[in-house]
Amino acid sequence: MNNSTSESQAFLQKLRNATAQSHTALEELPVSKSIIKPDVSNQEYITYLTLMYNVIKDTEENIYPLIEHIFEDLGERRKSHYLENDIQKLGAKLPESKAPLTSTGFNATPGFAAGVMYVIEGSTLGGRVIYKNINNTLGHTEENGASYFAGYGNTTGSHWKKFLEKFTTYTIDNNCETEVMAGADYAFNAIRQHLS
Repeated sequence: MNNSTSESQAFLQKLRNATAQSHTALEELPVSKSIIKPDVSNQEYITYLTLMYNVIKDTEENIYPLIEHIFEDLGERRKSHYLENDIQKLGAKLPESKAPLTSTGFNATPGFAAGVMYVIEGSTLGGRVIYKNINNTLGHTEENGASYFAGYGNTTGSHWKKFLEKFTTYTIDNNCETEVMAGADYAFNAIRQHLS
């Protein structure tokens, strides 16, 4: 058991190092920074939600089918309905449909798709911090305009751990570290491009 735990930790560290640059570049975008500002405006918040809507919808429609044999709890990890709900509660329109992750000749292996999912699920952790800011500054709650960032509520941490266990086990057992890292890096870059 300890051996596989240390192997998992080593892989996750390698993954974080390999994606550090693309991850930081995404976080440095003005639209990414806007939602964590203490004076975030409602319009900045709506802009972010409408951009993320296409990312999450694309993931659920085109990435999930490639990895449902790896993560059997994908049904409870769906979040596009939260975004739809938040956008409509805030009086905004849903954006026209785009596929920022899979639009051009996307032909991914399950390992690559799992790497994309790592980025999407990881954002739920950060979402809890954003939720506090949106709640404090704009007054939106989980029931009223901020359900997406509320994530899995108090179980967000345990959902992430459960995901990481499956994710690292699959990666190591199938010897697909390179594909997974490529998928994660691709996701950070594709999302950054979409949010630009």
